[in-house]
Amino acid sequence: MQPQPSRARSRAVRTRTLLAGTAVAALAAALTGCGSSGGPSNSQDGAKPAASSAPASPTPPPKPTKVLMPTGPAADLKKVRDTEAGPIMMTTLNGPKSGVSGKVWVWLPPQYNDPAYAHHGFPVLTLYAGGQSAGYNTWTDNQLPIQKIDAELSKAGKAHPFILIMPVQNLNSSESKALECSDIPGQPKIGTWMAEDIPDFVRANFRTVKGRDGWGLMGASTGAFCSAKLALQHPETFKAAVPIDGYFNPDSPLWQGHEQDRLANSPGQLVAQGKADVRMLATAGGSNAYETGLVKAWVKKAVPPLTVEYYEQPGGKHLTSDFKKMIPDTLQWLSKNLAGPEAD
Repeated sequence: MQPQPSRARSRAVRTRTLLAGTAVAALAAALTGCGSSGGPSNSQDGAKPAASSAPASPTPPPKPTKVLMPTGPAADLKKVRDTEAGPIMMTTLNGPKSGVSGKVWVWLPPQYNDPAYAHHGFPVLTLYAGGQSAGYNTWTDNQLPIQKIDAELSKAGKAHPFILIMPVQNLNSSESKALECSDIPGQPKIGTWMAEDIPDFVRANFRTVKGRDGWGLMGASTGAFCSAKLALQHPETFKAAVPIDGYFNPDSPLWQGHEQDRLANSPGQLVAQGKADVRMLATAGGSNAYETGLVKAWVKKAVPPLTVEYYEQPGGKHLTSDFKKMIPDTLQWLSKNLAGPEAD
């Protein structure tokens, strides 16, 4: 809501003066001489006073834009799979900032190509998979049909139509080579690829909501670690995140000999620093006491301006089938905490 302009109120002061007849006549003559357009000037040289000009109207400030149009260059996106809610496309992103080359899958909501939304920017949700996610992303197959669910919810007005971005998380299938969405010294800079190169790629190719208000992250298991860590490290880019059934302590063997760097990339440390103005929903499966205890302890460590809500899935297990059940609730939570499609 725009603030209502204040209205200054003036109080007129009127002064009445009684003058003698001759004084009134003299005053009237003086006023007539000064105020008439052709009357004499009161200056000694007889020059007419300069005509006053109205002050120029101030130039209104430019209207702030809500939509960021694609900047290019356009990526080589190829369809790799059809879903009930439209195709999933894929490209190999060669990150100029990180030097990392990896696969990225993209799904555009039906509204994106609807003429009614031709001038709208869309919110972006990046999804991280469980497991090693080297060469695949489980959010792209029918195990986690988030595309169909988002299309149904957005059509019903219950969730935003999100641009879904689904990158790989590792370049090697061996867990001994896990990169944990971080720039581990001496290893490929996958953290920079995720936090900088991928958002740059999205902005280059798609109409997005300007600023961070339309950018969210979500992941399950290992992907939960990534979503929590990247949001806490980069609140300038991401506003909200949903770590589903995650862990929060980096444990890749590649951190050996780099303890300070490991701690700097630990959600267990970052959550208590009070530096990230980010909103999170952390979930745990109710049938796993170890997991619920782990997530609850992490949530309690959160320091403002960070806010973390906790949700415990009744009877939930650490399984993809249970992650699937979380999709409708998590999409609706993200929609309440992120900007939807906007037009200038």
